[in-house]
Amino acid sequence: MSEPRKTPSNYRSGTDYTMEFGKYRFRFSARDFRERCEFAAVQLAFVPSGSLKDADVEQLVQLVAHGHISSDGGLQDHIAAHREELIGFDDDLVHWLRKLVFRGAWVDQQIKDELVEPVLDDFGTFTYRCAVTNDPIEEIADTPDWSNVGYRMERR
Repeated sequence: MSEPRKTPSNYRSGTDYTMEFGKYRFRFSARDFRERCEFAAVQLAFVPSGSLKDADVEQLVQLVAHGHISSDGGLQDHIAAHREELIGFDDDLVHWLRKLVFRGAWVDQQIKDELVEPVLDDFGTFTYRCAVTNDPIEEIADTPDWSNVGYRMERR
């Protein structure tokens, strides 16, 4: 007789931000959400790694959490200037930022639930395998590259 299949649980690092997708509800601490938002923006080539000032990261968090930025500042001005390329269509920047934040938390929860195993490859990067079948967990293919309208603000 086989062991009963585990039901995946919801990710939770805090209660500052909540994201829902289908049957999942993920809750994030402010720090965790902030780091995930910035990492997602880097993955999409919207910002270079480590380049954002604190005020810019706060605006990025507002964008991911609420779909818009309510405070004035550099990132808000940049998005307003490039609105047609970035915002307002089915798979816009907000959609992809949220998708990558959610995906990262989903993978982390699957690891915690022992449903996915991280594997360090020869290049020093992680890949993931299903703990039950040993099949690889695919990364999100064909993520957009927003480097042509990316935000390039020097850290002060």
